[in-house]
Amino acid sequence: MRAVRYSGYGGGAAGLEHAEVPVPAPAKDEVLLKLEAASLNPVDWKIQKGMLRPLFPRKFPHIPVTDVAGEVVEVGSGVEDFKAGDKVVSVLSHFSGGGLAEFAVAKKNLTVSRPAQVSAAEGAGLPVAGLTAHQALTQVVGINLDGSGPQKSILITAASGGVGHYAVQLAKLGNTHVTATCGARNIDLVKSLGADEVLDYKTPDGEALKSPSGRTFDAVIHCATGIPWSTFEPNLSTNGKVIDITPNASAMLTFALKKLTFSKKQLVPLLLSPKKENLECLVGLVKEGKLKTVIDSKHPLSKAEDAWAKSIDGHATGKIIVGP
Repeated sequence: MRAVRYSGYGGGAAGLEHAEVPVPAPAKDEVLLKLEAASLNPVDWKIQKGMLRPLFPRKFPHIPVTDVAGEVVEVGSGVEDFKAGDKVVSVLSHFSGGGLAEFAVAKKNLTVSRPAQVSAAEGAGLPVAGLTAHQALTQVVGINLDGSGPQKSILITAASGGVGHYAVQLAKLGNTHVTATCGARNIDLVKSLGADEVLDYKTPDGEALKSPSGRTFDAVIHCATGIPWSTFEPNLSTNGKVIDITPNASAMLTFALKKLTFSKKQLVPLLLSPKKENLECLVGLVKEGKLKTVIDSKHPLSKAEDAWAKSIDGHATGKIIVGP
């Protein structure tokens, strides 16, 4: 099969190589998928850059990308809930990757059915970005997606990006008031996704994260980078939390200091723990028209390096998709 891989750390888009490799065989608890779409996440190029070594990748050469949609062509001996011909969405392991290829093997416990109403590209966008937004809002902030519970005031930074655009939509399924930040060109889009007020992050108020209606925030879903704690702190409510989806060393230090000093305001580093039932929930919301995947661009597998470069550039609106 055709695949796109890299053989060492660094190199960016130029470090990717096209190769012919054997089609993988599914283990007992796996399904073999013919891929119809894969979506990129920043973590994919961060692994290539060496930012997560020595954990990831497990070995070189490495076929990157974890978020895929496709059709089951073969099932392992221990798989009973899927059969050849089923359309599915899967999240692959960051250790082994495999998404930039014509076929990939996926664990049955991280594979869900994809109904006809959900396209391959819409489904492939969901796993890492959608699950991160879902985990932050439902588990850390405690928002109920049925709209019940007391109203919470939420700030979402980088709201037109992969995680951010899902976070806006999911937050608005709950009882929330959503303030969002994004670039000027995406303000209308973010409003259309349901945000109550939107700030251009390059304006003085946007830089200061000041709510136009003067609100403080019970929670911040922080999808941008480079904003110090001192900018968040005055805008938080008494028990406000900043949930950092890309925690770096200084974020971890802030997290520790806030814990040690018993501060009511907390910084919470989020590490995604993908769960099948949460992915099923997201696919169901797309099917019902309550959640949509905004697609930045689509690229054939033969031009995967263009998609890679666009992801590294950091200004994608929604999700970058690679197709067959």
